[in-house]
Amino acid sequence: MKLATTAKLPKKTSAKVSDPDNPAWTEEMLGAPVLKRGRGPQATPTKVLTSIRLDADVLEFFKSQGGGYQSRINDALRKEVNRNLAGRPRATTRKRVAA
Repeated sequence: MKLATTAKLPKKTSAKVSDPDNPAWTEEMLGAPVLKRGRGPQATPTKVLTSIRLDADVLEFFKSQGGGYQSRINDALRKEVNRNLAGRPRATTRKRVAA
């Protein structure tokens, strides 16, 4: 049977002992607290978080081009949308008049 061993507690030091080469931190030394959490709200949120399933070879192609592959996929989709919208006549909206 193995004997249980316990760790020794650290030695207690007196709070009155001070090291002149390593003074205690003061509020003046630390300055004002700075809180930063995340990016913060966007000025004009233009993108929507979504999930999309792509073929593995398509995703691998964009990833092999380096970082920013999601932006490049977005650009390719935008070009396709613009190409399809350019050939289509624009629909006009009519205001309905209440009778």
